[in-house]
Amino acid sequence: MTQVTEHGGGVWSLRVPIPDNPLGHTLVHVLDTDRGPVLVDTGWDDPDSWHELTGGLGALGLSVQEVHGVVITHHHPDHHGLSGRVREESGAWIAMHAADTAVVRRTREAEPGTWLDYMVHKLTAVGAPEDHVAPLRAARASGRMRTLPGLRSAVPDREIVPGELLDLAGRRLRAIWTPGHTPGHVCLHLEEEHPAGLPGHGRLFSGDHLLPGISPHIGLYENPGDAHETDPLGDYLDSLERIGRLGVAEVLPAHQYAFADAAGRVEELLTHHEERLTGLLGLLTTPLTPWQLAERMEWNRPWAEIPHGSRNIAVSEAEAHVRRLVKLGRAEAVGNTDPVTYVAV
Repeated sequence: MTQVTEHGGGVWSLRVPIPDNPLGHTLVHVLDTDRGPVLVDTGWDDPDSWHELTGGLGALGLSVQEVHGVVITHHHPDHHGLSGRVREESGAWIAMHAADTAVVRRTREAEPGTWLDYMVHKLTAVGAPEDHVAPLRAARASGRMRTLPGLRSAVPDREIVPGELLDLAGRRLRAIWTPGHTPGHVCLHLEEEHPAGLPGHGRLFSGDHLLPGISPHIGLYENPGDAHETDPLGDYLDSLERIGRLGVAEVLPAHQYAFADAAGRVEELLTHHEERLTGLLGLLTTPLTPWQLAERMEWNRPWAEIPHGSRNIAVSEAEAHVRRLVKLGRAEAVGNTDPVTYVAV
């Protein structure tokens, strides 16, 4: 049976599994309202995940047909994957920030092969070796596209507007825009007294923005054809500081476990990223491509053991950090290099 945790004050969390993923599960939160239960995130689109979600609701004496609404912290498939099926079963509305809704629409509308073309171009430009790019070229040439998560994600029918209260009868849930992990990531501030009387101002559904023991992936906002150069790490650090100032009593994240002292965790993450940026400057004493930088960065395992898909994520994170250093005037692109190299200044 799904592990259900009661957080008090009409809030519960359900552990919904993520198949073949070291994170293990997504914490889907159930919020009682005067119009029926509302879900914060839904979990991965997988039969076992659906079974656990519905089983968890059943343990609370609820059915999925009773769900009134779905609030999505961000578009990633371990959060938004089951939203469409919940809506089909219940008629619930789905709410998401406009920036992530745009990602969902773009992904659904893209021609087959667009993503592979983009990845080949991007990886070549950042210095990926041909043996890494070759499987992507082969997949594109074969015309056999494997199903990627997110290709059929549900299009939300409500917009989460930053700073505004969501339309939840009998509850005060305010949207806080926290870009970084995705361009439209939101945290949700439950502006109600903590049920156990913990000191602080309410509780925070933090999605992937603020986790107790993990620093979320901060990579580039992938958008084929977009020439605008974003700064996701800068967005994330600014968003962290904004969350730290809220003074919440407790954080209810989408992975791991609930925790207090949000401000302390924010400081840890700010320090972590500053130390990481300083470490990258040390690596950039000689010009490196983003791929070469990713090979030299510290990950949770040696580079040789990181699988193909995870290397793409790692190099995107390396690019995001380099972009932050360039914005800060601490690094610059070396002129007339192909693939592009960067050096500390």
